[in-house]
Amino acid sequence: MTCDFDKITPRRNTNSVKWDVLKDDGVIPMWVADMDFQTAPAIIKAVEQRAAHGIFGYTKVQDSYYQAIINWFDRRHQWCIERDWIVYTSGVVPAISAIIKALTQPGDKVLVQTPVYNCFFSSIRNNGCDIEENPLVYEDDTYHIDWEDFERKTADPAVCLFLLCNPHNPAGRVWTCEELECMNDICLKNKVKVVADEIHCELVMPGCCFTPFASISQSALDNSITCNSPSKSFNIAGLQIANIICSDPATRRLIDHAINVNEVCDVNPFGVIALQAAYNECEEWLDGLNAYLYANYQALCDFMNNRLPHLKVLKLEGTYLVWIDIRATYKRSDELAKYLLHDAKVMVNSGTMYGKQAGEGFIRLNIACPRSMMMEGLRRIAGVL
Repeated sequence: MTCDFDKITPRRNTNSVKWDVLKDDGVIPMWVADMDFQTAPAIIKAVEQRAAHGIFGYTKVQDSYYQAIINWFDRRHQWCIERDWIVYTSGVVPAISAIIKALTQPGDKVLVQTPVYNCFFSSIRNNGCDIEENPLVYEDDTYHIDWEDFERKTADPAVCLFLLCNPHNPAGRVWTCEELECMNDICLKNKVKVVADEIHCELVMPGCCFTPFASISQSALDNSITCNSPSKSFNIAGLQIANIICSDPATRRLIDHAINVNEVCDVNPFGVIALQAAYNECEEWLDGLNAYLYANYQALCDFMNNRLPHLKVLKLEGTYLVWIDIRATYKRSDELAKYLLHDAKVMVNSGTMYGKQAGEGFIRLNIACPRSMMMEGLRRIAGVL
């Protein structure tokens, strides 16, 4: 299965959040995390065939859905999932919110590693909990974990959950087995349950290897809940499908109840069909996508080294979201993002979205687009910096 990732598919005036949130037709959007590539042909075909039926009533999720997930993670990640562990829902963010609701009380603390995906903050606050930060350490163009701080924060009796982001958005890290094992040991010792957001798990750069947190040991499986979805990897976020993987029946019952309370227990027929097509038929397409994204990242690094050497591009191990150190511009993150939008007609994410302190001095750039579009965006940025 092949795809022309260089092909530009117009998205303006398609009710796209990425392209239509601004009315300025001249802006290149390199912000929110969806891709400007058409999804895999097998997914398009499956959705078209389902649409041709013409009736879109409530959806019953059949055995083939669960089997597609089980086969994919066994084949792709050597992780053996049992059918009963899977709870479907409409998205990873609703899943995280339901898990927090199920496993915390108002006033509890939830640990995150900043800078981190901004929806973590709202999910925690919306459930009446407090955010506890374990700031990542920025060093040698990448991030490391402050283990002493991690242990100290998890030892706080008020901390009951740790939201793990792997691959990490926006830092671009794919945590190693050794790092995951250390997280697990510390969380077990301090009775902190791990919630692993692994939505970007298929988007990994060459030389890096993603390991599902729950697969590292029996104790990690028992003490964790995993959230995943094909939405980022196959560009089907609008079809709203995701899964919670939880091996413990008692915990799973609590989560299932919270999903029903939050009324995110129903999924649409296209999401169910698309997931099966993605996991059953689109592995070759995904490999091609990852190769293209890596080439985009290399092209970006070359451009930045030549045209914008004062900006530092962090190492990208996973996701298609590049984290850039802009402190040499002497502009604050929010200020620079506004400047690039106004003067360069390029929309990026300010780093402060991902932590007011931990994200200051950085911007996030989405490179999941045809290379010609990415290069035009970079030329515009270089033209004003």
